[in-house]
Amino acid sequence: MAAPAPQLLIVDDDRTLAAMLLEYLEMQGFEVATASSGEQALAELPRRPIDLVVLDVGLPGIDGFETLRRLRQSHAVPVIMLTARGEEQDRIAGLTAGADDYLPKPFNPLELAARVRAVLKRSLVTAIAAQEDNAGFGNLVLHAKRREVRVADRVVPLTATELRVLETLLQRQGEVLSRAELTEVAVGRPLEPYDRSIDSLVSKLRRKLTMAGADGAEIRSLRGHGYVLDVLRADGKRKGGNVA
Repeated sequence: MAAPAPQLLIVDDDRTLAAMLLEYLEMQGFEVATASSGEQALAELPRRPIDLVVLDVGLPGIDGFETLRRLRQSHAVPVIMLTARGEEQDRIAGLTAGADDYLPKPFNPLELAARVRAVLKRSLVTAIAAQEDNAGFGNLVLHAKRREVRVADRVVPLTATELRVLETLLQRQGEVLSRAELTEVAVGRPLEPYDRSIDSLVSKLRRKLTMAGADGAEIRSLRGHGYVLDVLRADGKRKGGNVA
């Protein structure tokens, strides 16, 4: 028995573009619905199973960033943001708000289809690989199977990209990970020239963990190298992994 086609929701007020994407993506084997505003998209999500949302930034009414913020309050569905002219601030805002990938306009529909497949595959691999084994440090616990982080038994609201970065840092604690490696983890594709999205994402992750009261570890940046998670001993010193 064949697997059901992935269900996509295209959210864009450009009806001509939305119709073209609907036709093309259906030819690629997806089931596609459309919405022309953030409000319509948020109303549509509870009504049907959606596997991935393609969300334009420049929507009328509430824009794509606010739509994503509201969506993330109750949905973990993967989201690809469509950003005008690929501006860096849009990419950073989208990723830190919880987007799984971004694509600048104008774009080739073939590339969008490839991005959709990559994000869906990454989400599936993450779900399959998740085990009951938990990881953490100090008063923080990452529940892999539930895709949830808790500090002192209180849930810390991390985006999917933030959680993937934290999980990778935990799995390789004490090891320096380059910005390119962490960008691959966060969005599943190579680091682009002058792209500082991963730095903004790590900064926001640090801030969330600090505000939640997480202790026992430190995410350090090493200029020219990348980032490292150092778990601290009871005396406040690092457990190895120091970099000269």
